[in-house]
Amino acid sequence: MRFMIIVKATGDTEAGVMPEEELIARMVRYHEELAQAGVLLDASGLQPSAKGWRIQYSGEKRSFLDGPFAETKEIIAGYTLIQVQSREEAVAWSQRFPNPAVDGKEAQIEVRQLFELEDFGPSAAVERFRELGVGTKK
Repeated sequence: MRFMIIVKATGDTEAGVMPEEELIARMVRYHEELAQAGVLLDASGLQPSAKGWRIQYSGEKRSFLDGPFAETKEIIAGYTLIQVQSREEAVAWSQRFPNPAVDGKEAQIEVRQLFELEDFGPSAAVERFRELGVGTKK
């Protein structure tokens, strides 16, 4: 089972405030523990939304929206991707995630389970994804 630990953006992350050494060290220790347990798949921080964009869909029509975006609660500042045996194991790891906010301010993470190709019924399209190596377990 794969889970994504999503770090929600704050005013600081959107302003491009870089974390201090102490926060980076806490994050490294946590991710080292994940790696040593064999559950870490990937992790990264994201640049502020000012450097990003969105594509808005309305049927087949697409609109380009350049960042920054006003609502930080809807923006992702980073993620950690883990693969574990159960939801309970994912909960346990996520509860150990260090506070990602600069200076220990208020912050929030969200955890979501990823779909596996096995969650979908058999189909030619699913097989094409499987051939690409997309949505497959490690």
